[in-house]
Parts: sequence; structure tokens; C-alpha cells
Amino acid sequence: VEDQRARWERKRSRTAKELLETEHKYLEQLDLVLTYFVTILKAKETLKPAVLETIFGPLESLYSASHVLSLHLEKGSLVPGLEIFCQNLDLYGHYAENLEQANKTLKEQLRKNKSFRRFKKLQETRPQFQGRELEDLLPLPLQRLHQYKHFFRDLLENTSPDTAEYQKLAKTVKSVCEVSQWVQDIFDKRENSLQLLRVQKLLKGQKTQVLTPGRWYIREGWLLVVPSKGEELKRRMFFLFSDILVAAKPCHPLHLLNSNKLSCQAVYPLHQCSVDKVFGHTRSQGGLLSLSFPHKTLLLMSSNQQEINDWYRSLTAAVR
Repeated sequence: VEDQRARWERKRSRTAKELLETEHKYLEQLDLVLTYFVTILKAKETLKPAVLETIFGPLESLYSASHVLSLHLEKGSLVPGLEIFCQNLDLYGHYAENLEQANKTLKEQLRKNKSFRRFKKLQETRPQFQGRELEDLLPLPLQRLHQYKHFFRDLLENTSPDTAEYQKLAKTVKSVCEVSQWVQDIFDKRENSLQLLRVQKLLKGQKTQVLTPGRWYIREGWLLVVPSKGEELKRRMFFLFSDILVAAKPCHPLHLLNSNKLSCQAVYPLHQCSVDKVFGHTRSQGGLLSLSFPHKTLLLMSSNQQEINDWYRSLTAAVR
């Protein structure tokens, strides 16, 4: 037991040391943004206060929270420092929520505001920036949040479970994981919106409404449709979402406006669909999927075994 405790203590102090060293580095990088951008821009009034607030969000508050944490770590009072730090964790969630708008506003100001464009270029040539641009530094807090999760978990794993410190660290890890999940959800929703928008733009006309609240993009790809009568196979592009399957075919290559678009052929709702593998258990021959809807059965084929398996898994998950 004593050996185990000594091992834990060694690992724990190593992690605490690394946490402090990386915290100093993180603070230095935040300080660059605050000193050479936020403070000077406020003084010069190059940007309106509302624009400044949108671009940099709660960066000053994040800096203060990390500064307090580093002071506690320097004194060796790890757990009290983490408890205080956890009270400010929501700032990371709010920072993530604001980041897309921050990037948009920054691009807009660089396009419209000549003096800000000149100022930004000048600041980034300073040796302290080491060739980095403001755009490289703005996502730092969210990268740091990801690191915190691993550091705090390591500290917990190397703390004796029968101590009061263990309970407090477990609480810290839980809080960081919750905020980390909140941030991940923000990015997932944003990525999903971009995918929905991309598919909407790919489809000719506005008849097929892809952009619907609550809809999630899952996958897409070319599959062969096997007709019920002895006609030839039809190659179609399929888009799978959380609630529908969309079949589309390419528009005519010589069409003036839509040569690179797809024309929607059918939209199949998934809430009354059942999916079966007709064959596709052999490695060499690909496979066939049967999709049964109330008034139609759709047979989809691919010569690629892996592709059919992937589609089968995605479709059954979406239907479920």
C-alpha cells in the first residue's frame, strides 16, 4: 500500500508540474492577444466596443481564471485552485458559442476596416508572435479545455480513492467533462448545419427541403437501384439523414445552370421503414439491401462488400 501511495504521489506531482508549465505557456499566449490587440484596440477605439466584444468574447475573464489557477498551482494548493477554477468553467462554453460569430466579424472587419487591417498586420509581425496570426490564437481556450480534461483525469487516477481530495477531484473532472461535451455539441451542430446546407445547394430547385430543424446528416454515396421489372440498374446518389433517405440523379452535363447539380428523384421517410440484407455475406460479391416502406420496396446494390455493410449499419441505426 505504501509503495502504491508513493507511486501515485510521484505521478501526481509530475502531472501537477506539467499542468503548471503548460498553464504558464497558455497564459503567455492569451497575454499576447490581450496586450497587443484588446488593450490597444480599446485605447485607440479602432473598433466599436460591440465589435471588440464579439471578436474576443470573454477572453479577459478566461485569462483571469487561469491566472488565479496558476497562482494556486505555484503555491502547491492544487485542489483549492481547481475548485475555484471550476466556478469559471462556463466561460469556455460561452466562448465556444461565440467563436463562429467572432470569426465572421473578424473577417468582415478585415474586409471593411482599413485601419484595423493595417493594425492587425503590424502586430502580427512582432517577434513575440513567432509568425502566428490572430486567427491561430483565438481557438486556444478550447484546445486548452481539452487538455484540462486529460490533466485532471490523470490527477484523479493518481489520488488515493479514500481521501477527501479524491472526491473533490472527481467533482472537478465531472465539471470539465460536462463543459467539454457542451463545446463538442456546439461544434457537432455547426458541422451538421454546414452539411445540410451543402446538400441543399447540391440539389436542383427548392422543392426538397433539406434544411429542417432537428435533422441530422449521416452519410451519402452512389448505389445501384435494382428495378422490380427486368430493366437495367440505375445509378443514384443517396443522402441519408436521421429521418429521411433522399435519392437523386445527376442533372444533364450540358445544362446551363445545373450541370454540376443533382435532381431529386424521391424522398423516403424512415419512420415506417425496415431494412434487410438480401445477400452480402460473402466478401467478393458486394451485396443487396432491401428497404421496405408502406407502399414501396427499394432494392439497393453495390459491388463493394464494405460499402453495403456500412450502409446497412447506418440505415438500421437511423431507422431505429
